[in-house]
Amino acid sequence: MKYIVVLGDGMADRPIESLGNKTPLEYAKTPTMDKLASMGEIGMVHTVPDGMKPGSDTANLSVLGYNPRKYYSGRSPLEALSIGVPMKDTDIALRCNIVTLSEEEDNYEDRTIIDHSSSEISTEDAAVLLEAVRKELETDTYKFYVGTSYRHLLIWDKGEVVDLVQPHDVLGQKIGDKLPENEDLRNMMKKSYDILVNHPINIERKKRGLNPANSCWFWGAGTKPSLSSFSEKTHLKGAMISAVDLLKGIAVGASMKVINVEGANGGLNTNYAGKAQAAVDVLTKDGYDFVYVHLEGPDEMGHQGSVEKKVKAIENLDEKIINPIVAGLEAAGEDFRMVILPDHPTPISLRTHTGDSVPYLLYDSTDKQQHDWKYNEAEAAKTDNYIAEGHTLVDYLLSK
Repeated sequence: MKYIVVLGDGMADRPIESLGNKTPLEYAKTPTMDKLASMGEIGMVHTVPDGMKPGSDTANLSVLGYNPRKYYSGRSPLEALSIGVPMKDTDIALRCNIVTLSEEEDNYEDRTIIDHSSSEISTEDAAVLLEAVRKELETDTYKFYVGTSYRHLLIWDKGEVVDLVQPHDVLGQKIGDKLPENEDLRNMMKKSYDILVNHPINIERKKRGLNPANSCWFWGAGTKPSLSSFSEKTHLKGAMISAVDLLKGIAVGASMKVINVEGANGGLNTNYAGKAQAAVDVLTKDGYDFVYVHLEGPDEMGHQGSVEKKVKAIENLDEKIINPIVAGLEAAGEDFRMVILPDHPTPISLRTHTGDSVPYLLYDSTDKQQHDWKYNEAEAAKTDNYIAEGHTLVDYLLSK
Protein backbone atom coordinates (compact mmCIF):
# COMPACT_ATOMS: atom_id res chain seq x y z
CA MET A 1 0.00 0.00 0.00
CA LYS A 2 1.22 3.48 -0.93
CA TYR A 3 0.18 6.62 0.95
CA ILE A 4 -0.18 10.16 -0.41
CA VAL A 5 -1.04 13.51 1.13
CA VAL A 6 -1.93 16.24 -1.39
CA LEU A 7 -1.99 19.58 0.40
CA GLY A 8 -3.60 22.60 -1.30
CA ASP A 9 -2.21 25.35 0.92
CA GLY A 10 -4.91 27.79 2.01
CA MET A 11 -7.44 26.20 -0.35
CA ALA A 12 -10.41 26.47 2.04
CA ASP A 13 -12.41 29.69 2.03
CA ARG A 14 -15.75 31.29 2.76
CA PRO A 15 -18.73 31.83 0.41
CA ILE A 16 -18.10 34.66 -2.05
CA GLU A 17 -20.93 36.70 -3.53
CA SER A 18 -19.35 36.96 -6.99
CA LEU A 19 -19.21 33.15 -7.11
CA GLY A 20 -22.91 32.80 -6.35
CA ASN A 21 -22.19 32.51 -2.62
CA LYS A 22 -19.96 29.51 -3.22
CA THR A 23 -16.41 29.08 -2.01
CA PRO A 24 -13.61 28.89 -4.60
CA LEU A 25 -13.34 25.14 -3.90
CA GLU A 26 -17.08 24.71 -4.36
CA TYR A 27 -17.11 26.85 -7.52
CA ALA A 28 -14.00 25.42 -9.19
CA LYS A 29 -14.24 22.61 -11.74
CA THR A 30 -12.65 19.69 -9.89
CA PRO A 31 -13.80 16.47 -11.61
CA THR A 32 -11.00 14.33 -10.20
CA MET A 33 -11.53 15.35 -6.58
CA ASP A 34 -15.29 15.01 -6.95
CA LYS A 35 -14.90 11.52 -8.43
CA LEU A 36 -12.60 10.45 -5.61
CA ALA A 37 -15.02 11.92 -3.07
CA SER A 38 -17.89 9.91 -4.54
CA MET A 39 -15.89 6.74 -3.97
CA GLY A 40 -14.27 7.74 -0.68
CA GLU A 41 -14.85 9.72 2.48
CA ILE A 42 -15.14 13.43 3.16
CA GLY A 43 -15.28 15.27 6.45
CA MET A 44 -13.76 18.09 8.46
CA VAL A 45 -10.47 18.20 10.36
CA HIS A 46 -9.20 20.78 12.86
CA THR A 47 -5.56 21.24 11.91
CA VAL A 48 -4.54 24.21 14.07
CA PRO A 49 -4.78 23.67 17.84
CA ASP A 50 -6.93 26.23 19.61
CA GLY A 51 -4.89 29.16 20.87
CA MET A 52 -2.08 28.73 18.33
CA LYS A 53 -1.58 31.03 15.34
CA PRO A 54 -3.12 29.63 12.15
CA GLY A 55 0.02 29.41 10.05
CA SER A 56 1.26 26.97 7.45
CA ASP A 57 3.91 25.98 10.00
CA THR A 58 1.59 24.74 12.74
CA ALA A 59 -0.96 23.38 10.26
CA ASN A 60 1.46 21.37 8.11
CA LEU A 61 3.22 19.96 11.16
CA SER A 62 -0.21 18.82 12.28
CA VAL A 63 -1.14 17.25 8.94
CA LEU A 64 2.18 15.37 8.86
CA GLY A 65 1.40 13.90 12.27
CA TYR A 66 3.42 16.15 14.59
CA ASN A 67 1.42 17.74 17.39
CA PRO A 68 2.29 21.46 17.16
CA ARG A 69 1.88 21.86 20.92
CA LYS A 70 4.80 19.48 21.35
CA TYR A 71 6.99 20.09 18.30
CA TYR A 72 6.49 23.71 17.22
CA SER A 73 9.40 26.05 18.03
CA GLY A 74 8.74 28.74 15.42
CA ARG A 75 8.36 28.94 11.66
CA SER A 76 11.73 30.34 10.65
CA PRO A 77 13.83 27.62 12.29
CA LEU A 78 12.08 25.06 10.09
CA GLU A 79 12.98 27.14 7.03
CA ALA A 80 16.57 27.32 8.30
CA LEU A 81 16.70 23.53 8.15
CA SER A 82 15.70 23.64 4.49
CA ILE A 83 18.24 26.31 3.57
CA GLY A 84 20.93 24.38 5.43
CA VAL A 85 21.71 27.01 8.04
CA PRO A 86 23.52 25.40 11.00
CA MET A 87 21.65 26.87 13.97
CA LYS A 88 23.21 26.97 17.42
CA ASP A 89 21.04 26.37 20.46
CA THR A 90 21.38 30.09 21.27
CA ASP A 91 20.38 31.27 17.77
CA ILE A 92 17.04 32.78 16.90
CA ALA A 93 15.79 32.45 13.33
CA LEU A 94 13.49 35.05 11.78
CA ARG A 95 11.74 35.07 8.42
CA CYS A 96 12.92 37.97 6.27
CA ASN A 97 10.27 38.73 3.65
CA ILE A 98 11.15 41.19 0.91
CA VAL A 99 7.90 43.15 0.72
CA THR A 100 6.37 46.07 -1.15
CA LEU A 101 5.70 49.25 0.83
CA SER A 102 4.08 52.41 -0.48
CA GLU A 103 6.62 55.08 -1.46
CA GLU A 104 4.67 58.35 -1.35
CA GLU A 105 5.11 59.06 2.36
CA ASP A 106 8.09 60.87 3.89
CA ASN A 107 8.34 58.72 7.02
CA TYR A 108 8.86 54.96 6.99
CA GLU A 109 6.26 54.51 9.74
CA ASP A 110 3.57 56.15 7.59
CA ARG A 111 4.00 53.72 4.71
CA THR A 112 1.45 51.03 3.86
CA ILE A 113 2.25 47.39 3.16
CA ILE A 114 1.05 46.69 -0.37
CA ASP A 115 2.30 43.19 -1.12
CA HIS A 116 3.92 40.59 1.15
CA SER A 117 5.48 38.81 -1.85
CA SER A 118 6.57 41.72 -4.11
CA SER A 119 4.64 40.32 -7.08
CA GLU A 120 6.02 36.83 -6.30
CA ILE A 121 9.55 38.05 -6.99
CA SER A 122 11.95 35.52 -8.50
CA THR A 123 14.63 33.99 -6.29
CA GLU A 124 17.28 35.35 -8.65
CA ASP A 125 16.15 38.99 -8.29
CA ALA A 126 15.55 38.63 -4.57
CA ALA A 127 19.05 37.21 -4.05
CA VAL A 128 20.59 40.32 -5.63
CA LEU A 129 18.50 42.60 -3.44
CA LEU A 130 19.26 40.64 -0.28
CA GLU A 131 22.96 40.79 -1.08
CA ALA A 132 22.70 44.59 -1.21
CA VAL A 133 21.05 44.54 2.21
CA ARG A 134 23.60 42.07 3.57
CA LYS A 135 26.56 44.25 2.54
CA GLU A 136 25.17 47.19 4.48
CA LEU A 137 23.50 45.58 7.49
CA GLU A 138 25.08 42.20 8.25
CA THR A 139 27.14 41.94 11.46
CA ASP A 140 28.48 39.18 13.69
CA THR A 141 25.11 39.30 15.47
CA TYR A 142 22.79 39.35 12.44
CA LYS A 143 23.33 37.09 9.41
CA PHE A 144 21.17 37.02 6.25
CA TYR A 145 20.51 33.90 4.16
CA VAL A 146 18.80 33.56 0.78
CA GLY A 147 15.72 31.37 0.60
CA THR A 148 13.13 31.13 -2.19
CA SER A 149 11.25 33.94 -3.96
CA TYR A 150 10.38 36.57 -1.32
CA ARG A 151 11.04 34.21 1.62
CA HIS A 152 14.45 34.66 3.25
CA LEU A 153 16.08 34.28 6.62
CA LEU A 154 17.81 36.26 9.37
CA ILE A 155 19.77 34.49 12.10
CA TRP A 156 20.14 36.46 15.33
CA ASP A 157 23.04 35.30 17.51
CA LYS A 158 22.05 35.07 21.19
CA GLY A 159 18.72 36.64 20.30
CA GLU A 160 15.30 36.33 21.84
CA VAL A 161 11.93 35.12 20.60
CA VAL A 162 10.17 38.43 20.16
CA ASP A 163 6.56 38.92 19.11
CA LEU A 164 6.50 40.08 15.47
CA VAL A 165 3.68 40.83 13.03
CA GLN A 166 3.13 38.64 9.97
CA PRO A 167 3.13 40.88 6.88
CA HIS A 168 0.26 39.04 5.18
CA ASP A 169 -1.90 39.84 8.23
CA VAL A 170 -1.64 43.61 7.72
CA LEU A 171 -1.90 44.08 3.95
CA GLY A 172 -3.27 47.52 3.10
CA GLN A 173 -2.49 48.88 6.57
CA LYS A 174 -0.05 51.50 7.78
CA ILE A 175 2.98 49.87 9.33
CA GLY A 176 3.86 52.29 12.16
CA ASP A 177 2.33 50.25 14.98
CA LYS A 178 3.18 46.93 13.28
CA LEU A 179 6.97 47.37 13.45
CA PRO A 180 9.16 45.43 15.92
CA GLU A 181 9.62 46.89 19.37
CA ASN A 182 13.21 45.72 19.23
CA GLU A 183 15.26 48.73 18.13
CA ASP A 184 17.83 46.77 16.09
CA LEU A 185 15.20 44.92 14.07
CA ARG A 186 13.14 48.05 13.50
CA ASN A 187 16.17 50.05 12.37
CA MET A 188 17.30 47.31 9.98
CA MET A 189 13.87 47.28 8.36
CA LYS A 190 13.97 51.07 7.93
CA LYS A 191 17.51 51.01 6.54
CA SER A 192 16.63 48.19 4.15
CA TYR A 193 14.06 50.48 2.54
CA ASP A 194 16.70 53.14 1.92
CA ILE A 195 18.97 50.50 0.38
CA LEU A 196 16.32 48.94 -1.86
CA VAL A 197 13.93 51.70 -2.91
CA ASN A 198 16.10 52.97 -5.79
CA HIS A 199 17.92 49.74 -6.54
CA PRO A 200 18.19 49.14 -10.33
CA ILE A 201 16.17 45.93 -10.04
CA ASN A 202 13.28 47.81 -8.46
CA ILE A 203 13.44 50.62 -11.00
CA GLU A 204 13.19 47.98 -13.73
CA ARG A 205 10.38 46.14 -11.91
CA LYS A 206 8.26 49.28 -11.77
CA LYS A 207 8.80 49.86 -15.50
CA ARG A 208 7.44 46.34 -16.07
CA GLY A 209 4.37 46.99 -13.92
CA LEU A 210 5.62 44.82 -11.06
CA ASN A 211 5.62 45.73 -7.40
CA PRO A 212 9.04 46.86 -6.18
CA ALA A 213 10.69 44.72 -3.50
CA ASN A 214 11.64 47.70 -1.38
CA SER A 215 11.85 46.60 2.26
CA CYS A 216 12.76 43.69 4.49
CA TRP A 217 10.13 42.54 6.96
CA PHE A 218 11.07 40.35 9.94
CA TRP A 219 8.65 37.89 11.55
CA GLY A 220 8.23 34.28 12.70
CA ALA A 221 10.98 34.19 15.33
CA GLY A 222 11.85 30.82 16.83
CA THR A 223 14.46 28.50 18.28
CA LYS A 224 16.25 25.47 16.88
CA PRO A 225 13.64 22.75 16.18
CA SER A 226 13.75 19.09 17.18
CA LEU A 227 11.43 16.70 15.31
CA SER A 228 11.34 12.94 15.67
CA SER A 229 12.05 10.83 12.59
CA PHE A 230 9.03 10.22 10.37
CA SER A 231 10.27 6.74 9.47
CA GLU A 232 10.77 5.77 13.10
CA LYS A 233 7.32 7.13 13.96
CA THR A 234 5.46 5.45 11.09
CA HIS A 235 7.84 2.69 9.91
CA LEU A 236 7.49 4.12 6.39
CA LYS A 237 9.95 5.77 4.01
CA GLY A 238 8.59 9.26 3.40
CA ALA A 239 9.30 12.00 0.85
CA MET A 240 8.33 15.67 0.55
CA ILE A 241 7.61 17.56 -2.69
CA SER A 242 7.27 21.32 -2.23
CA ALA A 243 8.71 24.57 -3.54
CA VAL A 244 8.46 26.18 -0.11
CA ASP A 245 11.37 26.21 2.35
CA LEU A 246 9.04 25.77 5.32
CA LEU A 247 7.80 22.41 4.06
CA LYS A 248 11.27 21.31 3.02
CA GLY A 249 12.50 22.25 6.48
CA ILE A 250 9.81 20.18 8.17
CA ALA A 251 10.89 17.26 5.98
CA VAL A 252 14.57 17.74 6.83
CA GLY A 253 13.71 17.86 10.52
CA ALA A 254 11.68 14.66 10.15
CA SER A 255 14.50 12.94 8.20
CA MET A 256 12.33 12.61 5.10
CA LYS A 257 13.62 12.71 1.52
CA VAL A 258 13.27 16.20 0.01
CA ILE A 259 12.56 16.16 -3.73
CA ASN A 260 13.44 19.39 -5.52
CA VAL A 261 11.51 19.78 -8.77
CA GLU A 262 12.99 22.15 -11.33
CA GLY A 263 10.60 25.01 -12.07
CA ALA A 264 8.58 24.54 -8.89
CA ASN A 265 8.29 28.06 -7.48
CA GLY A 266 5.36 28.22 -5.07
CA GLY A 267 3.30 30.36 -7.44
CA LEU A 268 0.35 29.93 -9.76
CA ASN A 269 2.59 28.95 -12.67
CA THR A 270 4.63 26.27 -10.94
CA ASN A 271 5.85 23.04 -12.57
CA TYR A 272 2.74 20.95 -11.92
CA ALA A 273 3.70 18.13 -14.27
CA GLY A 274 7.13 17.82 -12.70
CA LYS A 275 5.72 17.63 -9.18
CA ALA A 276 3.10 15.03 -10.13
CA GLN A 277 5.64 12.86 -11.95
CA ALA A 278 8.08 13.11 -9.07
CA ALA A 279 5.36 11.84 -6.72
CA VAL A 280 4.60 8.86 -8.94
CA ASP A 281 8.27 8.05 -9.45
CA VAL A 282 9.24 8.15 -5.78
CA LEU A 283 6.44 5.70 -4.96
CA THR A 284 6.70 3.36 -7.93
CA LYS A 285 10.42 3.42 -8.78
CA ASP A 286 12.35 4.56 -5.72
CA GLY A 287 10.82 2.30 -3.11
CA TYR A 288 9.17 4.94 -0.94
CA ASP A 289 5.89 4.30 0.87
CA PHE A 290 4.64 7.84 1.56
CA VAL A 291 4.77 11.16 -0.27
CA TYR A 292 3.55 14.59 0.79
CA VAL A 293 2.80 16.84 -2.20
CA HIS A 294 2.42 20.49 -1.24
CA LEU A 295 1.02 23.18 -3.55
CA GLU A 296 1.36 26.80 -2.42
CA GLY A 297 -0.70 28.45 -5.19
CA PRO A 298 -4.16 28.64 -3.55
CA ASP A 299 -2.67 30.31 -0.46
CA GLU A 300 -0.75 32.89 -2.48
CA MET A 301 -3.85 33.78 -4.49
CA GLY A 302 -5.84 34.08 -1.27
CA HIS A 303 -3.27 36.54 0.10
CA GLN A 304 -3.48 38.48 -3.16
CA GLY A 305 -7.25 38.63 -2.84
CA SER A 306 -7.74 37.26 -6.34
CA VAL A 307 -10.91 35.19 -6.64
CA GLU A 308 -10.24 34.23 -10.25
CA LYS A 309 -6.65 33.12 -9.61
CA LYS A 310 -7.56 31.14 -6.48
CA VAL A 311 -10.19 29.23 -8.44
CA LYS A 312 -7.60 28.58 -11.14
CA ALA A 313 -5.04 27.37 -8.60
CA ILE A 314 -7.57 24.85 -7.26
CA GLU A 315 -8.46 23.68 -10.76
CA ASN A 316 -4.76 23.26 -11.54
CA LEU A 317 -4.34 21.16 -8.40
CA ASP A 318 -7.15 18.88 -9.54
CA GLU A 319 -6.16 18.60 -13.19
CA LYS A 320 -2.37 18.79 -13.06
CA ILE A 321 -1.46 17.22 -9.71
CA ILE A 322 -4.14 14.86 -8.42
CA ASN A 323 -5.33 13.42 -11.75
CA PRO A 324 -1.86 12.41 -13.03
CA ILE A 325 -0.83 10.99 -9.64
CA VAL A 326 -3.94 8.80 -9.51
CA ALA A 327 -3.47 7.76 -13.15
CA GLY A 328 0.22 7.01 -12.61
CA LEU A 329 -0.36 4.82 -9.57
CA GLU A 330 -3.22 2.98 -11.26
CA ALA A 331 -1.08 2.37 -14.35
CA ALA A 332 1.68 0.96 -12.12
CA GLY A 333 -0.80 -1.37 -10.43
CA GLU A 334 -0.21 0.14 -6.99
CA ASP A 335 -2.81 0.06 -4.23
CA PHE A 336 -2.93 3.42 -2.47
CA ARG A 337 -4.67 5.60 0.06
CA MET A 338 -4.74 9.34 -0.59
CA VAL A 339 -5.86 12.23 1.58
CA ILE A 340 -6.50 15.65 0.02
CA LEU A 341 -6.96 18.77 2.12
CA PRO A 342 -5.89 22.36 2.84
CA ASP A 343 -3.71 23.11 5.82
CA HIS A 344 -5.88 26.09 6.82
CA PRO A 345 -8.32 28.50 5.16
CA THR A 346 -7.01 31.66 3.50
CA PRO A 347 -10.26 33.53 2.85
CA ILE A 348 -10.28 35.99 -0.04
CA SER A 349 -12.24 38.43 2.13
CA LEU A 350 -9.49 38.51 4.78
CA ARG A 351 -6.34 37.86 2.70
CA THR A 352 -4.84 35.99 5.65
CA HIS A 353 -5.17 32.68 7.47
CA THR A 354 -7.85 31.52 9.88
CA GLY A 355 -7.87 28.58 12.27
CA ASP A 356 -11.21 27.19 11.11
CA SER A 357 -11.53 23.47 10.42
CA VAL A 358 -10.90 22.38 6.83
CA PRO A 359 -12.45 19.72 4.56
CA TYR A 360 -10.58 16.50 3.93
CA LEU A 361 -11.05 13.81 1.29
CA LEU A 362 -9.82 10.27 1.94
CA TYR A 363 -9.72 7.80 -0.97
CA ASP A 364 -8.72 4.14 -0.81
CA SER A 365 -8.18 2.43 -4.17
CA THR A 366 -8.97 -0.95 -2.56
CA ASP A 367 -12.21 0.14 -0.89
CA LYS A 368 -14.29 2.10 -3.36
CA GLN A 369 -17.62 3.31 -2.02
CA GLN A 370 -20.64 4.99 -3.58
CA HIS A 371 -21.78 8.44 -2.53
CA ASP A 372 -23.39 11.38 -4.25
CA TRP A 373 -21.30 14.02 -2.54
CA LYS A 374 -18.60 16.31 -3.97
CA TYR A 375 -15.49 17.63 -2.28
CA ASN A 376 -15.99 21.09 -0.79
CA GLU A 377 -16.43 22.78 2.57
CA ALA A 378 -20.24 22.73 2.62
CA GLU A 379 -20.65 19.03 1.81
CA ALA A 380 -17.82 17.94 4.07
CA ALA A 381 -19.38 19.86 6.96
CA LYS A 382 -22.70 18.05 6.45
CA THR A 383 -21.15 14.67 7.20
CA ASP A 384 -20.64 13.26 10.67
CA ASN A 385 -16.95 12.82 9.97
CA TYR A 386 -14.88 15.12 12.15
CA ILE A 387 -11.27 14.81 13.30
CA ALA A 388 -10.76 17.11 16.26
CA GLU A 389 -6.96 16.82 16.42
CA GLY A 390 -5.27 17.31 13.07
CA HIS A 391 -2.09 15.46 14.04
CA THR A 392 -4.10 12.22 14.21
CA LEU A 393 -5.16 12.46 10.56
CA VAL A 394 -2.00 10.82 9.25
CA ASP A 395 -2.57 7.87 11.59
CA TYR A 396 -6.06 7.55 10.11
CA LEU A 397 -4.56 7.62 6.61
CA LEU A 398 -2.01 4.94 7.52
CA SER A 399 -4.49 2.76 9.41
CA LYS A 400 -4.74 0.33 6.47
